[in-house]
Amino acid sequence: MRVTAVLVAYNRRELLREALEALAAQTRPVDRLIVVDNASTDGSTEVAEEILEGWGERARLIRLDVNTGGAGGFAVGIAAAVADEETEWVWVMDDDTVPQPEALAGALETHERYRANGPDDLAVMGSRVVWTDGEDHPMNTPKAKIRADKAERDRAASVGAMEIRSISFVSAFLRASRVRELGLPIAEYFLWNDDFEFSARLLRGARGLYTPASVVVHKTAKRGSSDADPGPRFYYEVRNKLWVFRASDALYPWEKALYEAATLRRWVRTFKASADRAQLQDCLKRGWRDGTRTKPRSTRDVLRGTGVPVDVMVEVERLEKAERRA
Repeated sequence: MRVTAVLVAYNRRELLREALEALAAQTRPVDRLIVVDNASTDGSTEVAEEILEGWGERARLIRLDVNTGGAGGFAVGIAAAVADEETEWVWVMDDDTVPQPEALAGALETHERYRANGPDDLAVMGSRVVWTDGEDHPMNTPKAKIRADKAERDRAASVGAMEIRSISFVSAFLRASRVRELGLPIAEYFLWNDDFEFSARLLRGARGLYTPASVVVHKTAKRGSSDADPGPRFYYEVRNKLWVFRASDALYPWEKALYEAATLRRWVRTFKASADRAQLQDCLKRGWRDGTRTKPRSTRDVLRGTGVPVDVMVEVERLEKAERRA
């Protein structure tokens, strides 16, 4: 079972070092590692070069000329990962994610137990994400899949897992064959909801598991959900969520209705908790305008001229064609 890890980095040099050292310390070794540096200016590139030297030919550093956001960085890294035909799982994470030593082994063991008692139909797995205090991180803890039938729930529970419909990119395992069929994350999202859209797209008609046997620490500044006073990033929340509802086939129509209602409730909570509602109102106005009047450009067009290596760009184009066929 060949696993390629993809880590996207941007200006968090010391956290990057810790994350890379944790990947090297896995009890079940990572087969291949791809680090995408999103045009960092703090020496992150040099840290990556130093540590990846010890990986030899098993590692690759992709240095972009432009910050393409998490969405663009993951699109580049995942494309590079699945270009290797032997890769079966792509393990994605940010540079503030520190996998515990058994994180990879725990996920793969869960998969082995799952496929031993039924069809091997897993498309996505997600780790248990905790904060530095060891408690579950509300930003990255998924909810159980809506309307999962009893057989789904029981099968997941039999391996100590939970059925899910989406997952964050903070330690997600993506089935490479499913990516090759359905394409890449949408780079135009830049940040927020790119992981929601992409994981939901991979999971439409397939199975996903939240796997507590795999644990990572998400070293955010504070333990809280992403809707706690997001500041100017709220623009991306609004625009991208509207793009999910209007321009993506990731969700079934009935799911869109449920998520639309949940999104409105979330936005109300965000406004109530904000110390700068004028800023959020501006973000809402601009995000609503762009989310209702535009659609995301192709990932190929977004990534053109950003320093993506030629071989990876070829794979991006190939995967976009596969997505259109699907």
